[in-house]
Amino acid sequence: MSSILKSLRLIADPTRLRILSLLRREDLSVLELQEVLGMGQSRISSQLSQLRQAKLVTDRRSGKNIIYAFGNDAAQLDERLVRTLDLAAAEVPEAADDAAALELILTKRRDKARAYFDNLAGKFGRTYCPGRSWKALGETLLKLMPPLVIADLGAGEGTFSQLLAQRAEKVIAIDNAEKMVEYGTNVARENGYTNLEYRLGGIEDPPIEEGSVDLAFLSQSLHHAVRPEAAIAAAHRILKPGGRIIVLDLLKHQFEDAKDLYADLWLGFSELEMSRFLKHAGFEEVEVSVVDRESEPPFFQTLLALGTKAGKS
Repeated sequence: MSSILKSLRLIADPTRLRILSLLRREDLSVLELQEVLGMGQSRISSQLSQLRQAKLVTDRRSGKNIIYAFGNDAAQLDERLVRTLDLAAAEVPEAADDAAALELILTKRRDKARAYFDNLAGKFGRTYCPGRSWKALGETLLKLMPPLVIADLGAGEGTFSQLLAQRAEKVIAIDNAEKMVEYGTNVARENGYTNLEYRLGGIEDPPIEEGSVDLAFLSQSLHHAVRPEAAIAAAHRILKPGGRIIVLDLLKHQFEDAKDLYADLWLGFSELEMSRFLKHAGFEEVEVSVVDRESEPPFFQTLLALGTKAGKS
């Protein structure tokens, strides 16, 4: 009985309860637990040590990592204790966020290709190879894109809009700066882009008809929005059923000078925040990943987020 009482005392702590709930679903490393819980390593390691001593979790080495698992192979946990754990976990306020963050962790694991392309991104272009460049690769991928109606939200002077216009059925470039819109319009006219239209407006309420575009694109513009979630919801509104959203933005960082240097309102977004924005707006098939890591201070990282509006276009 003393063993059960000790275990009950341990799982009564919210942090240990959250750890056990996560390990019930998946074996995790300390680093992964840090990412899910948003806590420091020392705090999590201390809690895991107590749980291990009580034989509520076990650990094993996998390469350089220590992986923790729920339970103990040597002695099965009392079913009453496990039921109590599940009942208590259901009352934890952070449970939904923990589950969403865990899903992101598992997605990272499954995405073997991401690790490959991260490695490629670190090498591509460093060694000269005639004819090989990011521009050539980008132009090639654009040729594979079907003709779509695209909204470039927060387009700035519209460099990307002009690239898209080479292949798109129509590109609507939105920016809230009159000079940017004027400049982009002139460049489009000079280069003969008759399918590229610049409109003055904000990304939180873009002047685009509801359900009229195939693809909504936000490239490094969301962190300038007063209400990022409203901008994502607006993108959902203007998309046709079956349309897609693509967001490129900064991973959450601590470079406060960005607010003065680049007029940023937000210091990036976490993967969980970005996923939540898209899901709350109604997007399905949501994917969020880190696709680039800069090698120079302040070491900005780039998030790529994708989502699909329900229905068929």
